[in-house]
Amino acid sequence: MPYTILIVIRYKWYAVPFAFMAMALFHIPLFLNKKNILFYKLMGCGKNGTFDKTPDVKQWCILITTNEEYFLQTDLNTSLKKYLGGFIYNYLKLFSHEHFMLCMQTLATHGTWDGALPFGKTDKSSTHTGKIAVLTRATIRLNRFSNFWSHVQGVANTLQSSSGFITSIGVGEVPWIKQATISIWEDEDSMKAFAYKRKEHAEVVQKTRKENWYSEDLFARFKVLQVKGSLNGNSYSTLNN
Repeated sequence: MPYTILIVIRYKWYAVPFAFMAMALFHIPLFLNKKNILFYKLMGCGKNGTFDKTPDVKQWCILITTNEEYFLQTDLNTSLKKYLGGFIYNYLKLFSHEHFMLCMQTLATHGTWDGALPFGKTDKSSTHTGKIAVLTRATIRLNRFSNFWSHVQGVANTLQSSSGFITSIGVGEVPWIKQATISIWEDEDSMKAFAYKRKEHAEVVQKTRKENWYSEDLFARFKVLQVKGSLNGNSYSTLNN
């Protein structure tokens, strides 16, 4: 299975225009870095750590997949330069002030992302008893837009109070339409308790299928391998234990 790296970047307040510019500029070096990158996405972030209409214009992210495990032997700056390249690394060094890197390996996945299988194919025999990360991503049908957004807040409220929940990051390629959430959990049992036993979440999942809210969706579960840097002043260094 490939490795997946999520890099969350917080820009300095005066550099927000450069954050927007980066969403266009970064495509070229990432696309050309085929030696280290199999798949990539540049995305914005929501303010509340889950699906969110309100963007956090100071926080953005880059998601990549790779066959290399170079990140396991290096510090944050070296890893950023390796996977993002010199241009992006120097750009971030100049305009940003905080970086968070979540390094993962696929345990299971189903669905597609823009028609691709970025995280490999499902290995149903995979077992993992430690911390996990979960990515849920969807392209929302325009005629189901109000259905989706009217149910988001209720699920988000239960997520924050769920046993075993550590943190989550709301991201998106296209505001309000192409949305994803990456959540981190103490273990798989905690995640499943939220997904299947929390009434609010279970009801929404049923509605998405019955009412056909999404034109494309993807669910992936990952083993958390390593965390570097900090996010909103929190290092989450205990995730490496």
